[in-house]
Amino acid sequence: MIVIPLESIDPLAVARRLRPLPGFAFLDSALVDADLGRHAFVAADPFGTLRVADGWTFWNGEEVAPGRQALDELSRRLALYRQPTMAGLPPFQVGAIGHVAYEFGRRLERLPTVPPPPDGIAELEMHFYDAIVAFDLVDNSAFVLSTGWPEADRARRERRARQRADQLLALIDGPTPPEAPFAGLADPAFTTNLDRPAYEAAVARTRDYILAGDIFQANISRRIDLDLPAGFDAWGYYRALRATNPAPFAAFLDHGDVRIASSSPERLLAVRGRHVETRPIKGTARRAADPTEDAALATALAASDKDRAENVMIVDLLRSDLSAVCKPHTVKVPRLCEVETYASLHHLVSTVTGELKGGRTAVEALAAVFPGGSITGAPKIRAMEIIAELEHAPRGVYCGAIGYLGFDGSADFNIAIRTATFAGNRASLAAGGGITLLSDPAAEFEEAELKARRLLDAFRRPA
Repeated sequence: MIVIPLESIDPLAVARRLRPLPGFAFLDSALVDADLGRHAFVAADPFGTLRVADGWTFWNGEEVAPGRQALDELSRRLALYRQPTMAGLPPFQVGAIGHVAYEFGRRLERLPTVPPPPDGIAELEMHFYDAIVAFDLVDNSAFVLSTGWPEADRARRERRARQRADQLLALIDGPTPPEAPFAGLADPAFTTNLDRPAYEAAVARTRDYILAGDIFQANISRRIDLDLPAGFDAWGYYRALRATNPAPFAAFLDHGDVRIASSSPERLLAVRGRHVETRPIKGTARRAADPTEDAALATALAASDKDRAENVMIVDLLRSDLSAVCKPHTVKVPRLCEVETYASLHHLVSTVTGELKGGRTAVEALAAVFPGGSITGAPKIRAMEIIAELEHAPRGVYCGAIGYLGFDGSADFNIAIRTATFAGNRASLAAGGGITLLSDPAAEFEEAELKARRLLDAFRRPA
């Protein structure tokens, strides 16, 4: 692999230069942090795409396997380009970037029939890149990494690696493409699958299921759709969103007909070597402009019996999920119910870790935890059945995952909350929360509105 250090350490500036290329992907730590928001990655012009849609798996547009075998095919493709991890570089050192929609969960579990993801959104879409730009935002370093895949012959691969690196360097050092200011919408009007009375009724019905002993909790969300003018600038929307709602697991993906903008604060899964980590968020409180009031809200969240119980239930679920792929007695909870603060919200976050069993892979770990317990409920399968009954709509990318699978066996995926999807002349987003026996329907609706507010505000025309 060719490694070329860069002088530019501004991921957004590099992203602007690569943005016009097909298959553009930006995994963005807009909220820089030494632990969670340390790295960013920009990629474009993939050599291959694995896509799952309509019950089939496609490689570069050709059918290769039934949808239920998608992860086997994904693992096989990744293994073709296997390479060792290089020390001293950011953790993603070339591989596949993309999304896994919430509805892909029915390929993993026996679930009721639900509508497919809307607007032609794939259940899974991963672009395979042979060259990327990787950033360490704490060390202020950046690198072009180029492998020369998919060439199998070593000499040809070395030549391709050099050519591709030179192409990226020319774009990075070249002129910045013109970029119009984001126009936005004067009055973002939307429709939803659940208005306030319907959402509150869904919360009440979820509580009935809890009382009946079906579940301990379920995450109920409401979908929001916006009609957009032709040519709406999804990339401009993402820039507006990252400016007002920076997040450590943010992303922008351009799949051509579908574009995805995410400002997620939540990690679904990270794999480094044999180490595995998931960081569920359960428990939310609003921010306040007054520092004293804001601190009091965070303290109250940390002390909330309802929110802590909600978080601990999901921690137990994820301990079980990880135990399926981790060595016995290695699954631990080093952090439980810690408050993390973001632009508009405080969250309760826990960390669950483990060590993969010999022979287990990042793809298998992803399958073990998908969809994330924090956005389904406990027990997971029954909670997902209730979600399908009460929401009456597909979730699509929302509550799925966005991230990467490295050719060295690494992985990092967010849970795609605080995420908007653009397809045709429509945008969709969603927001919700975990419902327990202690949930108040009116308060749960207000929390869902609070979570959606920054996403909706980012559509507005700048003043």
